[in-house]
Amino acid sequence: MAQALIRFLKNQYVEKDGVETPFFAGCFGIFGHGCVAGVGEALLSNPDFPYYQVRNEQGAVHAATAYAKVKNRLQTFACLSSIGPGATNMITGAATATINRLPVLILPGDIFARRNVAPVLQQLESEHSQDISVNDCFKPVSRYWDRINRPDQLLTALPEAMRVLTSPSETGAVTLALPQDVQTEAYDYPIAFFRKRVWHIMRNRADRATLQRAAEMIRAAKKPMIVAGGGVIYADATETLCAFVDATGIPVGETMAGKGSLRWEHPLNLGAIGATGALAANRIAKDADLVIGIGTRYSDFTTASKTAWQNPEVRFININVTEFDAGKHHGLAVVGDARETLAELGDLLAGYAVDPAYRAEAKRLHDAWDAEVQRIFDIRLSPLPSQGELIGVINELAGPDAILLNAAGSMPGDLHKLWRATHPKNFHLEYGYSCMGYEIAGGLGAKLAAPEREVFVIIGDGTWLMLSSELVTAVQLGVKLIVLLWDNSGFKSIGSLSRSLGLDGFGTRFIEPKGGVLVGDSAGDAVKPLQIDYAMNARSLGANVIECVTRDDYVAAIKAAKAVDRTTVIVIKNDRLYGVPGYESWWDVPVPEVSELESVRAAREEYEEMRAKERYFLE
Repeated sequence: MAQALIRFLKNQYVEKDGVETPFFAGCFGIFGHGCVAGVGEALLSNPDFPYYQVRNEQGAVHAATAYAKVKNRLQTFACLSSIGPGATNMITGAATATINRLPVLILPGDIFARRNVAPVLQQLESEHSQDISVNDCFKPVSRYWDRINRPDQLLTALPEAMRVLTSPSETGAVTLALPQDVQTEAYDYPIAFFRKRVWHIMRNRADRATLQRAAEMIRAAKKPMIVAGGGVIYADATETLCAFVDATGIPVGETMAGKGSLRWEHPLNLGAIGATGALAANRIAKDADLVIGIGTRYSDFTTASKTAWQNPEVRFININVTEFDAGKHHGLAVVGDARETLAELGDLLAGYAVDPAYRAEAKRLHDAWDAEVQRIFDIRLSPLPSQGELIGVINELAGPDAILLNAAGSMPGDLHKLWRATHPKNFHLEYGYSCMGYEIAGGLGAKLAAPEREVFVIIGDGTWLMLSSELVTAVQLGVKLIVLLWDNSGFKSIGSLSRSLGLDGFGTRFIEPKGGVLVGDSAGDAVKPLQIDYAMNARSLGANVIECVTRDDYVAAIKAAKAVDRTTVIVIKNDRLYGVPGYESWWDVPVPEVSELESVRAAREEYEEMRAKERYFLE
């Protein structure tokens, strides 16, 4: 059965716009007793289906997810584990892939289908059913889930798995649980099952009457704006969007996944929108009377917890391949491929443009925001540099073809605001799940997908301690990453959030307890920091390491890292308390209604004031 599985995967191809590609680039995994004699033997026997040995099964799925993101969902990896903890390690990765709508095939080993030797090692027993294992935990985070209890079930399960993986509207993690005994059973599979199969990725057109209605709504609007999401990039619609914006004058705000939909210097690119948004996009959003969402799922960061759009007459047009997302905010659901839909909508709007004064206001805000970004880049904080100026250095030195990758902590918000994206893959943020641990594994996947590009991974000290082990995999494979490890002595993002909620940064600093308690920020420097040597840790994993103290050291280190052909980790401390401000936006994080702390009560008053601005969009 396992041999049939690998042979089938080798012969799956996708075709889009006349370009044909093998869908699977290989397999990431760690062998254990639940897969080594099954899928392990099959991989040994099929060296043309590459197998990559990772260090953590979660990291395997993150690497596959990042690879699929760079490849615009047209290619991915299978991810293999043994049973038990190896399998459950992949659940976080599966959730990350599914929430971000990125295809990954999960292949966890499973308990014996024949049951006679149960309970086997690492088996979760249930007194209510024998038909359960820890792999059932994958069900809510998978777009398709199946357990292969007989070898012939591959004949129906694998085509269904491929249908979901290659679907622009349904894709995500697909889990096929593989009982370890069934992996080794023989079956007389039809030869036709292993013939080359090409899955055609369709560009579905939107309903013509709905497009006509959308055009009418746009013509009637006085202050329309576009929210560009990841679907713009996955549909290769960036050039079409640029032409549409040039013709109509409608300004654009970008989501985390959509950043890079327009080049940063385009005069109608207002930058990031929402809770981590730019002043330009958030100002335009506040009074917009029409929002044209393209390939966005409208997360709470994008909508600023439903406070971004305050115009009582605001309406929505939602262009999306997924009907579920197209129907959000009671908007006009335009279900179709972003590139084709924008092109057809542009034809229907021939001769239309926004009022010249509105276009000029959008450009003025774009220019003002560009000046604010430069102000932050030019800060020279001492004795430790600010995070904003560290972003500025890498934005300047990375080069126009590079990939910048990050996922969690305080960095995503600052990067969303400040990064000047030069191409659709330049800004790689996993922010659907904002998963700590994605960064280095994701960098590995991104570099495998685009070996011609420099890949810069920004990672905080908190995330480094959580999952940095795939650095070893990058070294083993000779894959060059430039990892920027910013040490701010704790959890900077949650520390800042904690202070804003009146909680004094409690439990967010990397310090020794005082009197058995992890004290907050009010303790100042009267604490003993944990003695963690990140540079030594990175060296022990096989990386080239450069330690920095000053901004000038950091500049020199990046130049040096670009000049060598091996994975390099650059370590620098940055200021824990100095942050990039917010810009007329908000994020709903509930504050206790009742507290003995005056600071919390004050935060609750502010919370209630902002909470009252949240909207339901019902018309």
